[in-house]
Amino acid sequence: MRFVLLPGNRYDTIGVAPLIEGVEFGALLGDKAFDANWIVEELNQRGAKVVISQMPQRISPIDIDLEMYKWRHLIENFFCKLKEFKRIAMRACKTDQSFVALIQLCSAVINSR
Repeated sequence: MRFVLLPGNRYDTIGVAPLIEGVEFGALLGDKAFDANWIVEELNQRGAKVVISQMPQRISPIDIDLEMYKWRHLIENFFCKLKEFKRIAMRACKTDQSFVALIQLCSAVINSR
């Protein structure tokens, strides 16, 4: 598991570049927040499938694998399980470092079930 902790007032797309740097993968599943031209271009250069729900304003829609897109529910389910931990849901940690550590600990607990 990899993640980048971002301020709440920033776009999610700014965290994509550091996460995919140096990682090989066959597809990127994402919601409309990740429908950015630079992400699509980066995925095309890597030869990875683009499985991102698209904004209605996109001039030329991209064909996506709808069966693969259905797998996104696994990611959404993980975030729901993560938010069951009260301190994460309320962001009760005082520092970013302790919040990151708590996310990693809770993720390990979820994956060990």
